[in-house]
Amino acid sequence: MKISISYWMFDGELEGRKPVIEAIREAKKLGFDAIELAIASQGVLTPETTREECREIRAAAKAAGIEIASLASGESWGSSPTAAAKETRQNIIHFTRKALRIAKWLGVDAYLYVPGAVDVFFLPKGEVVAYDDCYKRAVNGVRKLVPAAEKNGVALCIENVWNKFLLSPLEMKGFIDSFESRRIKAYFDVGNILLYGYPEQWIRILGKRIKRVHVKDFKKSVGTAAGFCDLLEGDVDFKVVKAALAEIGYDGYVTAEILPFAPGRLQKTAAAMKKIFK
Repeated sequence: MKISISYWMFDGELEGRKPVIEAIREAKKLGFDAIELAIASQGVLTPETTREECREIRAAAKAAGIEIASLASGESWGSSPTAAAKETRQNIIHFTRKALRIAKWLGVDAYLYVPGAVDVFFLPKGEVVAYDDCYKRAVNGVRKLVPAAEKNGVALCIENVWNKFLLSPLEMKGFIDSFESRRIKAYFDVGNILLYGYPEQWIRILGKRIKRVHVKDFKKSVGTAAGFCDLLEGDVDFKVVKAALAEIGYDGYVTAEILPFAPGRLQKTAAAMKKIFK
């Protein structure tokens, strides 16, 4: 497996203030094999980024001797594909189609996608969507994106997040399979699942549907977002996780995604990733 780091872990985080080429070079110095870039409506990488700019990013990565593992986006949290407002749903589909094209220009074949939410845990006053409505809208949204994913040769990777949706590995498996497209896959997050499941069970059930893997750690005794912690300091059994990934034949990128940015965290994460996966 190749160890990778999320662009969001660098100073600037979700706001996307860190110049991409600086992050690429820093990731290489830390000893990572790859970096996962991130796209948003605002920041240094957006749907308006040009093809030439993407070429420059690819060239910088090649010169640094590091790969671009994937492209992520958290845009669906604020502009949900399952929102009641039709305009909101249309906006995120439009954004994602452009983002899939950017992914192609960057030379990656995996795009992290949050398909919607029953609620957003960090927005207590946000909209609560009925589960059945959420499911129908999520399906409709992905169906609209299948042609763009197939055209660009980029997998739309559904991530398990704290959205109170797709809460079992069997439901996630059925959701992905329903589209009958090799471009609809899973982005499995090891730490996110610990609150309500066992990562090794999800890995074995999802199997070859897993296109990319995120790693973070989590303390179950805390049970809230405050329970997310640095690698090897929580309850994730990485030995068991590695065994399950090997069992399904996964040998792709494993990307650290631990927020917020903190001095020394990048170095600490790099050391832990090498200890776990190398």
